[in-house]
Amino acid sequence: MIDVVVLALSSDPRPDDNNVVAGWVGALVLGALVVAVVFILRSFTKQLKKVREAQEAGVFDDPEAPSAEPDHDAADGSGDSSDTPPTHHQA
Repeated sequence: MIDVVVLALSSDPRPDDNNVVAGWVGALVLGALVVAVVFILRSFTKQLKKVREAQEAGVFDDPEAPSAEPDHDAADGSGDSSDTPPTHHQA
């Protein structure tokens, strides 16, 4: 068993630090990633422009304007919001 380990270690020498490089494949992968990020950022910028134009055209509600509909949860004075489940207290 030890002979197999010694043989494996002796037949696979470590390369020098100067001989280890990323190569052209690594450069191509890095370049493809950079190109992909550029296209994604351009698409994101276009979508933001469309949203901004739609907001200026009045497609979206103004978030700072008061709501025209009354808040039914606050009107009953219970203070319960629909996001939290009711709690039951036993006396």
